Amino acid sequence: MYVLVIEDIKKKRIILTRKTFIIAVKFLTKEEIRKQIRKDLRNQKEEDRLRKSLVIQERLFALPEFNDSKTILFYVSFDGEVETSGMIRQAKELGKRIALPNILKKDRKIIPILVESFNDLEVGPYGIRQPAFDPNFRLDPGDLDLCVVPGMAFDRTLHRLGRGAGYYDRFLTTLSEKTRTVGLAFHFQVLDCLPTEEHDVPLSHLISD
Repeated sequence: MYVLVIEDIKKKRIILTRKTFIIAVKFLTKEEIRKQIRKDLRNQKEEDRLRKSLVIQERLFALPEFNDSKTILFYVSFDGEVETSGMIRQAKELGKRIALPNILKKDRKIIPILVESFNDLEVGPYGIRQPAFDPNFRLDPGDLDLCVVPGMAFDRTLHRLGRGAGYYDRFLTTLSEKTRTVGLAFHFQVLDCLPTEEHDVPLSHLISD
């Protein structure tokens, strides 16, 4: 049986099945949701993560917006997220221009950087691999046709819940109207509703297994 354990503000342990967790989401804080999804991501078997990621990759590559895009911002998967390395390599083989985020922690900003190879990546803030900052390979957000967005959780209205630092929340507001955005998620990351605020920007698409 799928079981989740949360702690309320009085430190009492509450055991939830997957079904009751979905019902209880509307009463949970963002951090409580992050805690549960992070646990699920880390507990998932690696063979299952890779198998499901391939399903998601096939669905992404079948998306008309993907096929019509010339320049795509991917993310480097981290801490149990949907695996993106194979997607990036195959997209490059299809002739797509690939950018990856360079995180400027001091400014709390994401800078899209064109990349040629995974061998060029370095370990950046939060332990996430990223391209080195190079002004010659920097792209403006308006240069992107498609932005593949990570998240801890997503909902049916295409809102996302990130890890809490707000990098993508700010970055998404800088994109051109022509830029499509797509979230990648395992089924347990997709909830009926998430806590949202007025400034939250919904995605264009969400792809799950």
